[in-house]
Amino acid sequence: MRKTATLTISLLAAAALLTGCGGEKKDAGPAKEPAAPGAPSSGGAKGSTAKKKGVPHEVVFEVGGSGAAQVMWNGNSNHFDQVTLPWTKTESMQLVDAELKVGITVSVVPGSVKGADGMFVPAPCTIKVDGKQVADNQGGKSPAPCAYKLTD
Repeated sequence: MRKTATLTISLLAAAALLTGCGGEKKDAGPAKEPAAPGAPSSGGAKGSTAKKKGVPHEVVFEVGGSGAAQVMWNGNSNHFDQVTLPWTKTESMQLVDAELKVGITVSVVPGSVKGADGMFVPAPCTIKVDGKQVADNQGGKSPAPCAYKLTD
């Protein structure tokens, strides 16, 4: 009986400690809002917090074909969506800070569509930057996604 009581008290004490450790702090003051993208941070190196910006670019992602397909594209952020083909997405992009030195990869990964023979093949895709075609998957003949390293 004594062992059972000791075990029960130990389990209750452990549960109370574990619950207390995972609880949220009360009266800790207002929660900090995460910094908005592009907003200067409050920490870091001394000096100017202004970001260096490159020239704006118009990036156009295109996926051809007909019907519906899943498409993933990486531009200003990553996206994955079920779309109706043909599909076009235009984004304005501007490189900032370290991106000016190393660039940023933009890409589109088309889903599969039925080919002329009834077999599924990658949908054709292209990427245009400032009106110039910079990437394609040879009309869907290549299984590779359309990708381009955007630089200034």
